[in-house]
Amino acid sequence: MEPIVTPDEMAATDAAAPDPVDELIERAGAAVARSALRLLGGAYGRRVVVVAGKGNNGADGRAAARRLEQRGIRCTVIDAAAAPAVLPAADLVIDAAYGTGFRGTYEAPSPGRRGAPVLAVDIPSGVDGLTGVAAGRPLRATRTITFAAWKPGLLLADGADLAGEVELADIGLDASAARSWRVTAADVAGWLPDPERDTHKWRAAAWLIAGSPGMTGAARLAAASAMRSGAGYLRISTPGAGTEVDAPIEAVVSPLEGDGHAGGPDGGWAATVLDGLDRFRAIAVGPGLGTDEPTADQVRSLVVGSTIPTVVDGDGLRALGAAAASVIRSRPAGAAPVVLTPHDGEFAALDGAAPEADRFAAVRGLARATGAVVLLKGPTTLVAAADGPILAVDQGDARLATAGSGDVLTGLILGLVASGVAPLQAAAAGAFLHGRAGDLAWRRGLVAGDLVDHLPAAFAEVAGGSIATHHARL
Repeated sequence: MEPIVTPDEMAATDAAAPDPVDELIERAGAAVARSALRLLGGAYGRRVVVVAGKGNNGADGRAAARRLEQRGIRCTVIDAAAAPAVLPAADLVIDAAYGTGFRGTYEAPSPGRRGAPVLAVDIPSGVDGLTGVAAGRPLRATRTITFAAWKPGLLLADGADLAGEVELADIGLDASAARSWRVTAADVAGWLPDPERDTHKWRAAAWLIAGSPGMTGAARLAAASAMRSGAGYLRISTPGAGTEVDAPIEAVVSPLEGDGHAGGPDGGWAATVLDGLDRFRAIAVGPGLGTDEPTADQVRSLVVGSTIPTVVDGDGLRALGAAAASVIRSRPAGAAPVVLTPHDGEFAALDGAAPEADRFAAVRGLARATGAVVLLKGPTTLVAAADGPILAVDQGDARLATAGSGDVLTGLILGLVASGVAPLQAAAAGAFLHGRAGDLAWRRGLVAGDLVDHLPAAFAEVAGGSIATHHARL
């Protein structure tokens, strides 16, 4: 994983460095110069304009200019405070005006040559290093080279779009104490277990409680995804639908009837589920379930009584609502974690307000309040546990914003947990594979079912090997 630190944490890291500031600036300048040369594709006859501020960010840019000039590149360094509205024509613009500590509004000058690439130093100038919110008119970078660790602003809001390709450079600073980490494909591959030779379906059994009469699509998507991602046996139940469930042929439909109220004569369907959980490794509840109060009452009863990993999504999150913390903390001592997977609206139902601009703080706060693993969906998905690091996943793109996509993610996490992945890592791995499945699918016309179909390819890309493999008996 790659570290992510806030601007304040980065300042503390800089202050704790054993090396002099001038040495760190020279290393950063060298890294910027190397990145610039790669963007330029060569040195001879090239022109570079460096917009440099008065702080360390500007010093990094000036150090890079000196090194580039030694390679025969003609560099013009312009003071950020006195920059013209339009920069001189150049083959590359290096934005070293302001770093992660900038406050205020920045109106960036326009490049003198249309289409000239822009290399931002640490973060595009004018972007808040903590929230990613842009103030003014920053330059859109072709690439951003950042030092020692990612900054939240490179992953959130405007910053994620303005940063372009992000390159992480090691300049000798120790960021190992970071509280947040960016997930890579190698991390996901390391979390995926290899099934034992003598395994059988019940060792990865999962139960999905989803759908409602006339609303079975969410259940089908989640079920198909769970079976693609590790569930060896999947039981699917739609309360009140009997056997009329739109389930994949590989899933086992188990009717759930009974009074809708936990206090009713039969305890409701939650009691039936809890009585039958002993053979299951994970359970998920919520997609397409409905929002009436009897159903919400059953969801709360199920979450309170379940001791195995429990994934709650969609209508299940609405059922928990403001009572999420009290419900989850009422579970038996030693119970496995609950995983909550809200988008911003569902987060507001759980927390009382939509996530603040500092989404890292928001997801950490809800995880601590509830004691659950919380996956906050977004262009960069954040996963937090009450007492652990935040895992950030920046895979996928706008194609994932389609009906049913969240149901696929729920099934993915359920299948991964059932196969033996710890809930925190399962949530992060699920978000990563979900995004990769979207990237591997078609550019236009993608629907949620396509994500399920592309999961085998996503697993193969991350874990290695081809989609279809033959293992000869030795």
